Parts: sequence; structure tokens; C-alpha cells
Amino acid sequence: MTPPTPAAPVTPQRLMQMAWGFAIPLVLESAVKHRVFDVLDERPKTLDEIVSATGASRRGLRAILNTLVSVELLGKEGDRYKLSPESAAFLVSGKPGFQGAFLRNISTYLLPNWLGLSKVVATGKPADRVNQEGAGSEFFTQLVEDIYPMSAGAAAILADHLFASLAQPASVLDLATGSGVWGIAAAKRSPHVTVTAVDWPTVIPITQRVAGKHGVGERFRYAPGDLLEVDFGTGHRLATLGHILHSEGEERSRKLLAKTFKALAPGGTIAIAEFVPNDDRCGPPGPLIFAVNMLVNTDIGDTYTFSEISSWLRDAGFENARQLPAPGPSPLILADKPGRS
Repeated sequence: MTPPTPAAPVTPQRLMQMAWGFAIPLVLESAVKHRVFDVLDERPKTLDEIVSATGASRRGLRAILNTLVSVELLGKEGDRYKLSPESAAFLVSGKPGFQGAFLRNISTYLLPNWLGLSKVVATGKPADRVNQEGAGSEFFTQLVEDIYPMSAGAAAILADHLFASLAQPASVLDLATGSGVWGIAAAKRSPHVTVTAVDWPTVIPITQRVAGKHGVGERFRYAPGDLLEVDFGTGHRLATLGHILHSEGEERSRKLLAKTFKALAPGGTIAIAEFVPNDDRCGPPGPLIFAVNMLVNTDIGDTYTFSEISSWLRDAGFENARQLPAPGPSPLILADKPGRS
């Protein structure tokens, strides 16, 4: 008989790595704020050249540059640092995939509430309620444009899926519009698309500015106010709910889906972008970590499985709930209002 293979020894190494898990996001934030990736996009540079280009300290830059090399977000040849393919695509400002604007918010807007997690777990009450208009206005007005690139790829996939051969006028209802990324993608895909954008009054000026920057502002109309109080209108071909159900909780989400159903034309489609865990809620880590984020920042927010959201859609009257593969934390969830458009 072949002797059994000895089990690998259990070590605390993984726990120690997790204990320092906060470090890399903050290193990234610092590198973005000091323009490290922008400077290296020109060409590989030595430490002294990066010091000269950024104005940051030699000691500070040496520490974060070497850390970024260790996690393969930078490379190094001799004494010159260079971008990795990942950082070249997503961390250089001005490039279409730039994610660095979101990273700039980590220490200011994302991390502080998490520091009180133990108390939040004990009480079940959030440190701050960023999903309510009064408390959340500053948070979202700072954040919504920065997270535009996180949804841009999925929004383009959705627009291609529904409007690639559009030959007649179609209205899009963009709920919790934020930067307007979902409506903008649809309007850019087809000149026949018009958009009704709904969000808090403090957020709408950002939507107007971003839609104008993308050259489609004249095809947007705006409906400021609470999602459950604003008049959505009727006859829309598509309604988008981009990362909003997680902050609303089940009761408000069900009401929102029922209201959206009434606003769609027969044959219209609802598209939901969310952080969707597996049905057993044991993975993947991203949606489950985001559920903790909802614990920290909202009274009743959570992340929901495809089965849960599908059942809410059926109860609201929708049919054919399905998933559309798209770049992002999870596939898009689509469903249709019965009838023919």
C-alpha cells in the first residue's frame, strides 16, 4: 500500500496576511494620489526620477513602490520601476478603464465606518446611514462619478444586448442613476434612446454634468426625489437598477420592483446590477464582504441571491428572470414584463 501523504502543517501565515489586508488598498490610494501610475505610464523610471516627477518623499515612495512590486501591480527591471499590464489598464488616469478615482475614497469615505464593525455586529445598527438622503448626500455626491468605470463595461454590454438593432424610439428609465452610466451607455448605443434619470436632488447635477460630458445630455430628462415617491412615467422599454437593491432592503426593493413593473411598456425589460452571492451564501467573497459593507452603512441593506431576486421579480409580475454575463462583480439580472412592445 502507498503510505498516506502527510497533511500540510497548519500555520498562522494566512491569518497574518489577512491581518494586514488593509495595507494594500491604502498603498494603492497613496500611489494614485501621488500620480505614481501616471508618471510611469510615460516610461519606466528610477526612484529618483519618480521623486522628481511627483514631489513626494524618497523614503515614502520607495516603501510603496516596492510593496506594489511585491503584489505585481508594478514591475522592476534593474533600478527602474514599470507598470504591470493591470495597472496600465486600470490605474492610469485618463484611460477608459481607470479605477483609481474610486481608490482615492478608501481612507476618507469607505474605511472609517468599518472601524466600528465590532460595535455594529453587537448592536445591528450602522455606524452611519449613507443610504438615506440627509446622511448620504455628501457620500454619494463624492462617489458616484468616481465609480462610473466600475459599471461602464456592464452598461455597454446591456446596451448592445437590447439596442444594437433598435430602429424606433425607446425610453430608458434609469433608477438611482448616480453618474448616469446605464442611461449614457444606452443613449450612446442608439440615437433612438431617451432617458429618464431618477435620483436624489443632490445627485442629479452630477448626472447632468456627466451626461453632457458624454454628449448625450440633450436626451436626458430628470426626476429628482425618493425612488418610491417620484413619478416614473410609463411606457419605458428598459428600466435599470444599478446597484441599488442592496441598500434598500427587501421590503423597499419589492415595492420598487412592483412600481418599476407598472412603468414599463408590455414586453419591456428590467435590468438589475448587484453583488450576488451563491444561493448557499458561502461565496464568492466579494458579495459577502459587500453584505458586511451594508451592515456597516445601512439599517436594512444586504446582498441577495439570484433565487431571492428572481422570486421578487415573479411576485412583481415579471417573467423569464435570467442572467446576462457582463464585466462586474456579478452577471446582470434581466426579466421581462409580459406582452409585446
